[in-house]
Amino acid sequence: MAYRQDMTTLAVLFGATLALILGAFLVVAWRDRRRQSSPEDSAAAREAAADQQRYAAERHGRQGDGGRSGQMQGHL
Repeated sequence: MAYRQDMTTLAVLFGATLALILGAFLVVAWRDRRRQSSPEDSAAAREAAADQQRYAAERHGRQGDGGRSGQMQGHL
């Protein structure tokens, strides 16, 4: 009889723990879904991406110019 009571207690404890974990997951998912980014956030992200691309293009251009001028001097 004690074994059956122990198993019932264990099953109830397991179920309660599972319910708490599932509840916490659902609350966090619900909260994150309600939170929306503002228009300023998306505008700032677009501006940062444009700045990053512009910087990469300028850096690439500077590297290319240096190599070409060195090649031209060698042929003169």
